[in-house]
Amino acid sequence: MSDANVRIPEEAKERLAAIAAAEGLSLRAYLARLAETLLTPAERAERAEQALAALKAWNGYAPTAAQQQDLDSELDRRLAQVTGR
Repeated sequence: MSDANVRIPEEAKERLAAIAAAEGLSLRAYLARLAETLLTPAERAERAEQALAALKAWNGYAPTAAQQQDLDSELDRRLAQVTGR
C-alpha cells in the first residue's frame, strides 16, 4: 500500500474525518472505501451503455441523440432546482 499526500482545505479534512469517525473508520479507511465505491467517468459511461442496451432489449426503448440530450437537460434542470443551484 502506498501513501499519498493530498492538499485539501482544513475544513474539508475535518468534515471527512468526522464522517469517517461516525462510521467507525479512520480517515484513511474511509477514503479507501470511497475510492472503491465511486465510478470513473469511463465506468459510468459503460454502465449507461449497458442500461440503454437492456432497455432496448426489454421494451424497444432507443432514444435518438437529440432525445437523450433533451432528457439530460431536463434532469440537469430538475437537479438544479432541488439543490438550489
